[in-house]
Amino acid sequence: MTSRSVLKVIVGSRNPVKIGAVRNALATLFPEHVLACEGMHAPSGVADQPMTATETRQGAIQRMQYCQRHGGEADFHVALESGIDMGEDGPGTVGYVAIAGGDHVSVGRSAWLPLPPIAYEALLEGEELGDVMDRLFGTVNVKQQGGAMGLVTRGHATREGAYTQALLLAMAPFLNPDLYGLASRVVP
Repeated sequence: MTSRSVLKVIVGSRNPVKIGAVRNALATLFPEHVLACEGMHAPSGVADQPMTATETRQGAIQRMQYCQRHGGEADFHVALESGIDMGEDGPGTVGYVAIAGGDHVSVGRSAWLPLPPIAYEALLEGEELGDVMDRLFGTVNVKQQGGAMGLVTRGHATREGAYTQALLLAMAPFLNPDLYGLASRVVP
């Protein structure tokens, strides 16, 4: 029996959806490793409900940087942030991911989910998306479950699935360090 090396990952959240997305993505990419994913509280430094893509991206990066400073040694420090933005086609929600491995940081984003106008109006009044969706759909704490994405797609897409895909894509530089000009591989 061959022993598998441990891949240590610090996730900038205690939300099981975010930790699950990180675990899903990295387990797919590194099946030869045992994953040790540890969630921690990491402040975003942005509003509880970011209202622009720029603010959402900044929140993910600042959570990841907090993990680097306070989470201890790890192969990867990862953070995820969901937010709202007004696009050409109306309001929507998107998630950003920030991954640090070694000296490199990669940032990616999830798919765009169009928001119902009634939800967006409530967000403009200062509510958070999870609370709005819980009220509209009669759910409890949906942000730690399928999220708004799960509700409006009737479970065909979920917040965790969107984050998993965003993480898989953002990992491209770590999987192909030569193509991205990275000095060395992060994971053996």
